[in-house]
Amino acid sequence: MGPLVLALIALPIFFLLMFLNIITLSFAKLGLSPEAALVLLLGTLVGSMINIPVSRRRIVFEQPRPFYYRYFFYLPPQVAHQVIAVNVGGALIPTGFALYLLPRAPLVPTLIATIVLAITTRLLARPVPGVGIVMPAWIPPLISAGLAFLLARDNPAPVAYISGVVGTLVGADLLNWPNFRKLGAQVISIGGAGVFDGIFLSGIGAVLIASL
Repeated sequence: MGPLVLALIALPIFFLLMFLNIITLSFAKLGLSPEAALVLLLGTLVGSMINIPVSRRRIVFEQPRPFYYRYFFYLPPQVAHQVIAVNVGGALIPTGFALYLLPRAPLVPTLIATIVLAITTRLLARPVPGVGIVMPAWIPPLISAGLAFLLARDNPAPVAYISGVVGTLVGADLLNWPNFRKLGAQVISIGGAGVFDGIFLSGIGAVLIASL
């Protein structure tokens, strides 16, 4: 086995270990042990594949306009059901951990940072038909970390995590609820698809940046 093959095998392992160290360091700032951080990480990753349906409604897919060519052709609209679900790893677990951290965070700075991030992510998130709600994943952690540092310099980590997770979830998904019909998708996952990366990076990245 040559050096190049060994390097190709070792490189992904190195990045995986570095990623786990970053995760552990970030959660350590929130008072979690390495073991608890690993359990939370695995739960988030596995939970990202699980969606719990919470709503079901009828949606109408518009057809092309009727046209004439010797005969009149009528294309009726298609009617289907749209299921709205909550993603376990992208919504429930991060929100549950944010609630766990809430008593340890200064209330007013956390509330302000969460509201600002919710408004920001609402402006950034775009409904894309056939895809879902998408947004730049790297902006929310930078904003939440900056707000946490400015508003709660003595204890920025929990403010960064709570505002990053809850603000992104509310702004990107919940405030876009009226646009779900326009997506044309039969399953909409709150906290899933394009928003999962934003929530995950907001929680982890914001804590890490705010603690530097």
